[in-house]
Amino acid sequence: MKSDYTRTIPPEWQPMARVFTALGDQHRQRILMLFDKGERLNVGQIASVSTLTRSTVSHHLKILHEAGVLSSEKIGKEVWFWINRAWLEESLGRVLHYVQTEC
Repeated sequence: MKSDYTRTIPPEWQPMARVFTALGDQHRQRILMLFDKGERLNVGQIASVSTLTRSTVSHHLKILHEAGVLSSEKIGKEVWFWINRAWLEESLGRVLHYVQTEC
């Protein structure tokens, strides 16, 4: 048994931990699954197909954005979000690499 991870995870895993925390909520998972490949969506579009209020959708988008799961760009008064595919591939790739080499 490895005992060096009992108190803290390695620094290179900390950003990835935020990804898992962000994706640990079913509402955020459903928001993520709304995006078609390469698509950009705004809060209003997501709220219109969700059971959540616009402010709750905004809250979930903020968490996904802060974790790096979503990227965003403000154009005029709207903020457009899209899946940060490169970051997710990198983060999840670290987990896969660990499982393949250490477990």
